[in-house]
Formats: sequence, structure tokens, C-alpha cells
Amino acid sequence: MIADTPEYIALMERIESALDSIRPYLEADGGNVKLLSIDEGHVAKLELLGNCGSCPMSAMTLKAGVEEAIKRAVPEISKVEAVNVAVV
Repeated sequence: MIADTPEYIALMERIESALDSIRPYLEADGGNVKLLSIDEGHVAKLELLGNCGSCPMSAMTLKAGVEEAIKRAVPEISKVEAVNVAVV
């Protein structure tokens, strides 16, 4: 997607709102998440921060928590990827 277009900004804001709903749970374990970008295929790129970036459960947190929250709030998003997590 082209950054700074109204559509891109609206998607980013909706994703941030979804992330805000789960941040307290991530922060309780010493982690957080940062939205980096949305690509042409509506794939949201994230970075897991703090303990979330190094936790052995981070792949499950990404799929079961973060991706679920985003897709529920923003169904246009096709996939959620963390740039610092290897999903096996």
C-alpha cells in the first residue's frame, strides 16, 4: 500500500486501536508490539518488543493473540507478520 494515503492511514489507525486492546496483556509480561507497515497484499508487519521479542511463546502470541485481535477489528488484513519472530 502507498503510505500516507487516507486508506493507509485509516488502516494503520484501526490496527493501532486493535493493538491497544491487547497491549495491557503484553505489557503485563514485559512486552509490547509496534506496527511497522502494511504492504500491498494487506499484510501487517509488526515488531514484537521487550520480552515478547525473545519469548519462546512469541509465535503463539503472534498468531493466537495479536493476529486474532487485528483480523477481528480489521478484516481487510490478510496476514500479520512479525519481522523478529520465526513462525514454525
